[in-house]
Amino acid sequence: MVVRNASPDDNRIDFRVLGPLEVAAAGGPVDVGGPRLRGALALLVAGAGRVVSVAEFVDGLWGDNCPPDAERTVRTYMSRLRKALLPAAAELIVTRSPGYLLLTEPDTIDAVRFEQLAQAGGRALQAATPAVANERLLAALRLWQGTAYGEFKTIPTLDAERMRLERLRRNAIEDRIDTDLAAGLGSELVAELVELTTAHPGHERLWGQLMTVLYRAGRQADALAAFRRARRVLAESSGLTPTPALTEIHRQVLAQDSRLLAPRRTVAGPEPATTRPAQLPPAVPAFTGRRDEIARLDELLPGAARPAAVVISAVSGTAGVGKTALAVHWAARVRSAFPDGQLYLNLRGFDPDGSTVHPTDAVKSFLAALGVPPADIPPGLAAQTGLYRSLLTGRRLLVVLDNARDADQVRPLLPNAPGCLALVTSRNRLTSLAAAEGAHLVNVDLLTAAEARDLLSRRLGGHRVTAEPAAVEEIAARCAGLPLALAIVAARAAAQPHLPLAGLAAELRESGSRLDALDGGDPASQVRAVFSWSYRALSKPAARLFRLLGLHPGPDIAVPAAAALTDTQPHQARALLAELTRGHLLTEHAPGRYGCHDLLRSYATELAGGRQSGALHRLFDHYLHTARTADALLTPQPNPIVLPEAQPGAAPEQLADHQEALAWFTAERPVLLGAVEHARITGFDRHAWQLAATLTTFLDRQAHWPALARAQTTALAAARRQDDRVGQASAHRNLGLAQDRLGHPDLARDHYLRALDLFGALGSQAGQARTRQHLARMSAAQGRYQQASYHARHSLRHYRNADDRAGESAALNHLGWFHAQLGDQRAALAHCRQALALAQEIGDLNGQAHTWDSLGYVRHQLAQPEQAVDCYQHAVDLFQHTGERRSAATALVSLADAHQAAGAAAAARSALRDALAVLDQLGLPDTDPLLAAIKRSLARSAT
Repeated sequence: MVVRNASPDDNRIDFRVLGPLEVAAAGGPVDVGGPRLRGALALLVAGAGRVVSVAEFVDGLWGDNCPPDAERTVRTYMSRLRKALLPAAAELIVTRSPGYLLLTEPDTIDAVRFEQLAQAGGRALQAATPAVANERLLAALRLWQGTAYGEFKTIPTLDAERMRLERLRRNAIEDRIDTDLAAGLGSELVAELVELTTAHPGHERLWGQLMTVLYRAGRQADALAAFRRARRVLAESSGLTPTPALTEIHRQVLAQDSRLLAPRRTVAGPEPATTRPAQLPPAVPAFTGRRDEIARLDELLPGAARPAAVVISAVSGTAGVGKTALAVHWAARVRSAFPDGQLYLNLRGFDPDGSTVHPTDAVKSFLAALGVPPADIPPGLAAQTGLYRSLLTGRRLLVVLDNARDADQVRPLLPNAPGCLALVTSRNRLTSLAAAEGAHLVNVDLLTAAEARDLLSRRLGGHRVTAEPAAVEEIAARCAGLPLALAIVAARAAAQPHLPLAGLAAELRESGSRLDALDGGDPASQVRAVFSWSYRALSKPAARLFRLLGLHPGPDIAVPAAAALTDTQPHQARALLAELTRGHLLTEHAPGRYGCHDLLRSYATELAGGRQSGALHRLFDHYLHTARTADALLTPQPNPIVLPEAQPGAAPEQLADHQEALAWFTAERPVLLGAVEHARITGFDRHAWQLAATLTTFLDRQAHWPALARAQTTALAAARRQDDRVGQASAHRNLGLAQDRLGHPDLARDHYLRALDLFGALGSQAGQARTRQHLARMSAAQGRYQQASYHARHSLRHYRNADDRAGESAALNHLGWFHAQLGDQRAALAHCRQALALAQEIGDLNGQAHTWDSLGYVRHQLAQPEQAVDCYQHAVDLFQHTGERRSAATALVSLADAHQAAGAAAAARSALRDALAVLDQLGLPDTDPLLAAIKRSLARSAT
């Protein structure tokens, strides 16, 4: 019976499950009936948004004691619930095969509101806004009125959901305590944390918080005693030792580290609101010509009577023809038609060596420009694109996508809101955008002779052009209508107002060399002469740097590498780079990173002449030794390759930690891959294979396996040319890894066995250990666990002989995993515990991640789903921290299985979606087995 008196329009009903089940309407509480009716409604609420099958109702309400007419009784229960929930019954409980669906807004369920507020609080905490986080977390925790689904412990699905929500509640409490710590609290939290550590003794984060507040309260001895209790509890409950995070707090307490004390001030404030971006770069001064193109673009503007639909105008043309100038000029001209702002991004579609902007990075850039905090940007390109397009809904905004490589790079960045317009420039004619998205294609050609004269006139002044008409005609002809060349001529002439234009025309006429770098075979010999004028204006040190940049293999260069190339100090190199930038021979496209137009690079290469072996040696040493430092920070396994001392002036960068190493590798990846090939071509064979070897861990963890295979193929050729057996062994092993990852096990095995023979002949324990480790992993992937165990035991022996503790930990973890696959969970647990203890002792985060993953599998096999969830969550967090994205996705799939076993279907789906987002970022093909398996699982869970 409904205990309320509501109007027909008043149909909002709220469901409360964070305590006793309650149903509330505007008129008061709703009585839904007895225990089984309440259980049936609770099952609907827990599964809100999905179909709860009749079989789930029968199993949950009666278990093994179901009556013969149980299915009919379920239908009766649904009818009674609909009557109780009137007047919303017609749309709240829907019959849908194979059961029933509760259709209600998420904010009507207190458990859903709790999760949303807790997640928002967690994001605000990560974004260093603890005051905002505290407010949201307190609001989330106030929703709790008891034990979630507490009256339904005999219903397995609801009991599993209770456990999941209780875990989230505990996490929210821990986050809230962190916000209190950030606000300076200490002794006020002691009693609460003592109670929490008593109730949850296995949770190290609580122990760390208790130690912190005790220390702040001046109770150092009690803080140290808390650490001893935590260590004892962990050893007794799981056989584990404290993690490095808890150990670090213990160290800080011992050292009386002031960082544990209350902060002097807190960082607080509201999250930024959506902003009005204005990202257009400065328009080209004295813009000339392009009347037809501008008229075509003007036709795309929204009419006065209604907002326009989205229009994509793909502006195409050859390099240097002025596509960007046209796009920016027109965008600035029509700025008022888009009152909500302008977004602009150079997609670098034709930068060599793979520095093209990925759509994920582009969307993130636009979200930031629209005021979205980094912590609120969802994972995965699809979710990011959805948020981006949602923010544009109802707005009139211009999006300029400059220098796109192809349609696929552009599509995720296109708005779908009426009133918005996307303007795309590219060297390619993006015909597929016209076919699929209805784009308007505008081709930009070379300037006519009249337009070229007009450009020079606008830049130099009409009187000067009129005074030397013949010289102007010749300059326009020699520049072939290329705006880039004309602009540089005009700049040179403007800088030397007393130089006759006839002199400039003569220099163009007498230039006998050619720079054939324009698409379509357009003559470009004049461009070299134009470049030479800017080059001659440089100081000698800057001119030398420009020449040496022609030796550089990558799409851009950072200041430290430029210093190594020129054998100067970083501040000197920075000054020279600034001079080149002022002379329009370089562009600082990102802070501290400099690149140039491909025609300018060709010109610099010709000037260098390939006679600068000393500069190349310094450059390769700089990248090799910095990469070696970065590699050592990514993995504690010692690299057996012995590097010669770096050349004077190479000045390798000093990286501080794992995150700096990962950031350096990420920024320099295109350069480093180009350097491997360039080293081989220029005769630096040892640098080629050693640099390729130092890149292996990073490329593998980031799933850049085709690039890994190319680099190691180059490395093998270089090592063979020098008859370098160490280099050949290294390249064979790493080629085996690449082929293994790419799904070519026969090729991989051949390379592994060649590497094993070479390392054996060399007496390299470390080399044999790593190769055996790869063979073990590949054998396991093929289901050959006895063979995998054989290789793992050999790997363990070699690692111990080499005194490689990180390798020893990895081998123990592999043995544990293989024992688990063979059904010996006791031996598996013992090996994995040894592996984890070793990895934690030496601070090997990647080793810890893999071992937690193995422990999750063992716990799952032992029918301990909650412990499995905790283990897999540890693994996911660590993999995401170390940047091993493919492994993170695999662990998320395993986490989903553990959630499913625990009865937490919603959490399982969430983990699968997170895994799919990670794989989307990797850009894997649809045929990838893991990707296909995730999509099948999500499809099944949606039915």
